[in-house]
Amino acid sequence: MSNDEAMLVAPPLPPPFDPTKPSTPISFPIKTLQDLKSRSYFDSFHYPFNRSSVPLRRNIDALPDRSRLLVCHDMKGGYVDDKWVQGCGNNAGYAIWDWYLMDVFVYFSHSLVTLPPPCWTNTAHRHGVKVLGTFITEWDEGKATCKELSATKESAQMYAERLAELAAALGFDGWLINIENVIDEVQIPNLMVFVSHLTKVMHSSVPGGLVIWYDSVTVDGQLAWQDQLTEKNKPFFDICDGIFMNYTWKENYPKASAEISGDRKYDVYMGIDVFGRGTYGGGQWTANVALDLLKSSNVSAAIFAPGWVYETEQPPDFYTAQNKWWSLVEKSWGIVQTYPQVLPFYSDFNPGLGSHISLGGRKLSEAPWYNISCQSLQPLLEFNEGKNSDIMQVTVDGREASYNGGGNVSFRGKLKRNAHFTARLFKPQLQLSASPISISFSVKSDKRSELSILLHFSSPSHETKSLLMVPNESINRFGDMFLPCVLTSKQTTSGWTVHETNLVLDGHTLTEISAFCSRPDDLTEETNTLEYFALLGHISIKSQQKTKLFPLASSWVIEAHHVKFVLGGSGSKTLSCKLEWRLKHPEEDSVFTKYNVYAENLSSSDYRPRKVMEEPRSEKVFLGTAHVDAYYVSDLVVGSDAKGVRFVVQTCGEDGSWQELDASPNLVVEVERLSSKLCCCGLI
Repeated sequence: MSNDEAMLVAPPLPPPFDPTKPSTPISFPIKTLQDLKSRSYFDSFHYPFNRSSVPLRRNIDALPDRSRLLVCHDMKGGYVDDKWVQGCGNNAGYAIWDWYLMDVFVYFSHSLVTLPPPCWTNTAHRHGVKVLGTFITEWDEGKATCKELSATKESAQMYAERLAELAAALGFDGWLINIENVIDEVQIPNLMVFVSHLTKVMHSSVPGGLVIWYDSVTVDGQLAWQDQLTEKNKPFFDICDGIFMNYTWKENYPKASAEISGDRKYDVYMGIDVFGRGTYGGGQWTANVALDLLKSSNVSAAIFAPGWVYETEQPPDFYTAQNKWWSLVEKSWGIVQTYPQVLPFYSDFNPGLGSHISLGGRKLSEAPWYNISCQSLQPLLEFNEGKNSDIMQVTVDGREASYNGGGNVSFRGKLKRNAHFTARLFKPQLQLSASPISISFSVKSDKRSELSILLHFSSPSHETKSLLMVPNESINRFGDMFLPCVLTSKQTTSGWTVHETNLVLDGHTLTEISAFCSRPDDLTEETNTLEYFALLGHISIKSQQKTKLFPLASSWVIEAHHVKFVLGGSGSKTLSCKLEWRLKHPEEDSVFTKYNVYAENLSSSDYRPRKVMEEPRSEKVFLGTAHVDAYYVSDLVVGSDAKGVRFVVQTCGEDGSWQELDASPNLVVEVERLSSKLCCCGLI
């Protein structure tokens, strides 16, 4: 073979994906009716990792009786960076953080059964947003699929039950049904059985379950988008929870659809294509034109493909363009989610991606990362156009230091000596009782910048009170403006200051949480206007009643399965295995949805049972975060002199607390002595 011929030889193809074999957990769709019917997904190695663990923020059985906003995520065929269940290293991946503007989130792709990656369900639920998967059929293949699905009443019901089972098992809330192909008219009755039975089973198996029909095929089997509610698509609307209208509607269609819907006008979701393909108002930067009309028409809206901002690389950068675009939505539609509503409340402003990961101000990792499951409750920051240095820029900035996770709220700009600046953080609706509450927040700033928290309350007599949590040295400066609050403060070794106070406000309702920027009293500079810079690391509100302790390490069973060692160069090895853990005696209130996982090489000198030091040693590595009670370790490098690897699983509470490492469950996996290239073993 000549050199030219050798260059033309294609590299060997990787083996086909086998979902039953252990590998780094991913999310993936179901592509055939046979796979749906056989329930083979549940035999997948990846299934347990794809279960969402965060329930809806509050028990939402029914959607609110008002105009609603549905957001349908469609990007590059789906399953991009978000397919990596345990996260990946692309901190420039796509994310959404404006959950307070929406009611329903749909994960869309062009595969037959699109299962939402758990990262979207986890963070959407955390913010009170329902999540739907997609069932879609298209083209000639779709026509054949519909023929099989609708062959009999029994087959239609069986496939509906398979979809409902998947939603219940994976923890999402329902389905968007999109039949984008013609159907033989004789099959329409059984197609309607499929839709009605799916709606019935979803309602019985998932609290608040939701099934929405897409305006596509009609009751006579034609693929004819109606763009409004008509006698050709209303029969489908009548047997499910709503209809997602195609986006090429005209100005008078929303009101006409509202009239035809009877008392269900809010179940009509008029589509808006953000890419602007024939959509009313043009989409893109004028998508608010359609939103304004829909709001005034008293119907709901369905925004399709808001990732347009990301995919088309709108200037100047994704973060700024995303905030600007969603600010148009807020101006048109308003805030629809209020949080917190219950205690405990905690946010470290983690956007679900970043350039580092911290815990208590100490960096665990400086590697870039992406894991939307880690996104904490997001602040309702108001967008300010431009880079004017006279305007205080308030952003979530993953490049700056973090107290916990990988985020913060950054305040950067200019502030006059005796001036102050306030920024909205959260819009809660939190009813307080006679029990005292504990409020804490962390700050990192320069000596010329002071950052406090301002709380707004409504009293039982509907009077407004504003309470300023300000450092003690400044407590008298703002007494004529706000009720001052005494703080206790402590410095951390990483430069963060944690402030804390206790309050009793029986019968009051917390209605807003804001940041308050000011200058310290002892400012020595003579200049009237100075640069201001401060970071808010976290905010926590919880009951002061005795906090429930984490279970002891001895309360857990932790195991390693599918253990595999592979020899590398210079005597090193790589280790892959599935870690699983569970409480020996689980209690109903001991449900955790976040765990940090660490690994530590053990040499012969320290290969003995011992506690892991709280201060990290150089050989102890933060591997990642799990949101189920399992974590897959993939190709972990084990030193040539290591006799074992100790894995530590650190439990994290919903109030932002974490278990000390020396009290966390751990497991030692012995390193195999390998004489061949590959060694596999079972349970350790």
